[in-house]
Amino acid sequence: MATSSDLKQTLGDLNRDSFVPLLSKLIGESKYVQNNPPQLIPQEDRVVKHVLDSLLPYSTTTGGGPLIINHVTYFPGRGNVIIEYPGTQPGKILSFVGCHMDVVTADPNDWEFDPFSLGICGDELRGRGTTDCLGHVALVTELMKKLGETKPKLKSTVVVVLIANEENSAITGVGVDALVKDGLLNKLKDGPLFWIDTADKQPCIGTGGMIPWKLHVTGKLFHSGLAHKAINPLELAMDALKEIQTRFYRDFPPHTKEQVYGFATPSTMKPTQWSYPGGGINQIPAECTVSGDVRLTPFYNVKDVMEKLQEYVDDINENIEKLECRGPVSKYVLPDENLRGRLTISFDEAMSGVACDLNSRGFHVLCKATEEIVGHVKPYSITGSLPLIRELQEEGFDVQTAGYGLMKVYHAKNEYCLFSDMAQGFRVFASIIAQLED
Repeated sequence: MATSSDLKQTLGDLNRDSFVPLLSKLIGESKYVQNNPPQLIPQEDRVVKHVLDSLLPYSTTTGGGPLIINHVTYFPGRGNVIIEYPGTQPGKILSFVGCHMDVVTADPNDWEFDPFSLGICGDELRGRGTTDCLGHVALVTELMKKLGETKPKLKSTVVVVLIANEENSAITGVGVDALVKDGLLNKLKDGPLFWIDTADKQPCIGTGGMIPWKLHVTGKLFHSGLAHKAINPLELAMDALKEIQTRFYRDFPPHTKEQVYGFATPSTMKPTQWSYPGGGINQIPAECTVSGDVRLTPFYNVKDVMEKLQEYVDDINENIEKLECRGPVSKYVLPDENLRGRLTISFDEAMSGVACDLNSRGFHVLCKATEEIVGHVKPYSITGSLPLIRELQEEGFDVQTAGYGLMKVYHAKNEYCLFSDMAQGFRVFASIIAQLED
């Protein structure tokens, strides 16, 4: 067996002359893998084709090489790829999972450069998907290509899983959830699973859950000059939401573990959108809807929060005359007409956050590799949400997360990554493999 230093020397550095042309092909497909149904359904197999073109010369089926490649499709044109470099020791395994082949949308009119073709400016590699997540697809493809070329004798089996449909968790049965359901990833439970879809080169050890909510408020439409005959749903929404938020922060305060994990913020509940049916400025409308989300650190349960929010709304409805209001004729009950303002809360698809296991071998080798290659290690947590990884953790996978794009351009216009960051990511992967061989 090769020593750690021999293995790292064998894998070497990321080959720019191979990586950049591959990434260029993937970014060239980004227009066709935008995920925003029903208008935009990604065609991930367009990306799969370029990955297979790169790896098939080293596959067991077509090239006489060591790579075992499985193209798994649950929906036409929307494939996943499982790539395996076999080791010699049964049950000894590590995996790089989560690099997804769909992207969020991009409007070329809002960008300073074409989002759907790779732009190169020195160290910057520009285009939709360079950070999230086609840059990582190209990166792990290059890792497996190098293993296929050099054929080091490893005790550990190294597996890469490229997935479809990460950007829309409301649609199921297409990507990693289906792979897990079919048992195709079961053996990955025997070793650390590194989810490669974050940014800034440091271990991301915690993510937030998300609960999208809508608060529909019903009042009574009337002339604004006769406000005593109206129930103003806009005012009711403001006063009720203040009460709901006050109770939320009382029941879900900052958790002691958030400091351990380095969360930038505690759990939050906030409005982000407000809509009403329209009308004149001198007309109090009959209804409005306030929408927003809860971002929940993983030390609280999503279901508990949803039940509490419903409890708050039910209590306010029952005691609406006690709700603090504003002004002498801003009231939410009209006794003479037997009318009461009313709140209804509903929820869209919710997801849970994750707290990685800080005692696992996977966490320790990721930290050591990061310190060795990047020069320092500072794990962080965010209340941004990553779909799917909590489910993997609950299924028994040792999930650790990292990534080598740039957080500041995640889902943003003018997205780019740095080749130098991706090159460090390649060396981190090599260090992880080497450490797990020892």
